[in-house]
Amino acid sequence: MRTTPFIGIVAIVLILGISPFATSQTVESVESARAPASSIAREEYLLGPNDQIKLWTLGLEEISERPYRLDPAGYIDLPLLGRIPAAGLSSGELKENLLVRLSRDVRNPQVSVEIIDFGSQPVSVMGAIGTPGVHQLRGRKTLAEVIAMAGGFRADAGPVIKITRAVKWGAIPLAGASVHRSGDYILAEINIKDLLDGQNPTSNILIRPDDVLTVPTAQSVYVIGEVRKPGKYALSERKTISVLEALSLAEGFGSTAAPGSARILHVPPGETQPTETEVDLKKIMSGKGQNATLEANDILFIPSSSNKKAANKALDAIMATIPGMMIFRRP
Repeated sequence: MRTTPFIGIVAIVLILGISPFATSQTVESVESARAPASSIAREEYLLGPNDQIKLWTLGLEEISERPYRLDPAGYIDLPLLGRIPAAGLSSGELKENLLVRLSRDVRNPQVSVEIIDFGSQPVSVMGAIGTPGVHQLRGRKTLAEVIAMAGGFRADAGPVIKITRAVKWGAIPLAGASVHRSGDYILAEINIKDLLDGQNPTSNILIRPDDVLTVPTAQSVYVIGEVRKPGKYALSERKTISVLEALSLAEGFGSTAAPGSARILHVPPGETQPTETEVDLKKIMSGKGQNATLEANDILFIPSSSNKKAANKALDAIMATIPGMMIFRRP
C-alpha cells in the first residue's frame, strides 16, 4: 500500500514526539523551555562594580583561589585571560564565560565562582529608622528584610514608607505608584501597618539597587509642666490624641500639679501665635467634663499649684527649650 505524503509527515512528527495538533501556545511553551535560563529568571544576584569574587580553576595556579574585585566599569583583570566584562552577569553566567575562554588553551577546564563581598547594590534607608544610611542588598531582599537590616522602625516613625526607584529597575508593584515629573524615577508609598501585620503579603515587595526608602518622623504632641515624664509623643498613624491619652503617655501628674488649670496651646494654620484653651483635667478624669483632643504640634501644659504668674513664666521657659516651638509666645 502506498503511503500518502500526509501520513508520512504525521509518522515523522510522532517519531519526533511532537503532536501534529499542537497549538501555538504549546509551541511557545516549548520555545520558552529551550530559552536560556538568563532570559527567563533574572532574579538571581547580578554582579556589578565593587563586588568581589573568588575564583578556583583546576590546574591554573595563576588564578586559582584568588579574590578579584570588579572595577568601576564592571570588569575583572585575570592572568592569562586579560580584562573580562563581568557586570550584569550572575556567578553562573560568569563561570560559563570563563569556561569558554579557558577552553581555547586548556583541555576540559574546571572553574568555580564565589561572590565573597557585595558592593554594587546599595540601597539608602533614611528617616525614623534604627540605623539610617546606605546598606548593601547582598542579593534578593524584600522590603521587610531591608528594614530589619537597617535596625527596624524607631518609636517615632510615621505611618508610611516612601520609596523612590530609578526607572531602569522597572516598576514598583504597589497601588498608587507614579512616575516623577522628571521621568527618571518612580515614586510609591506603603503603609507600615500593612507591612507589619502581614495581611497584605504583596506589600512586601522586592527592593532594587539604588532604591531610596524614607520613613518620615511621625507628627507629635508635647506634654509639659507638672507631669512625671514631660516630652514629645508621636501620633503615629493618628491625626489626633485625647488629652487623657497624652497624660497617660506622660505617666500622670507630678506631685504639685494643678490639673484644673491645664491649657492646650494650638497654632492655627497660617498663624504664628498660639491660641490657649483652658482644660479642667480634674473634671474630665471624674467624667464631668468632655475629653479634649490634641492635634499635631499641640502642647498640653500642666501648671503647678503655685500662682498663675509663676506658672506662665514656667511655661515660657519650658517652651523655649522645645525644638521648633520658639514661635509659641504669648503677645
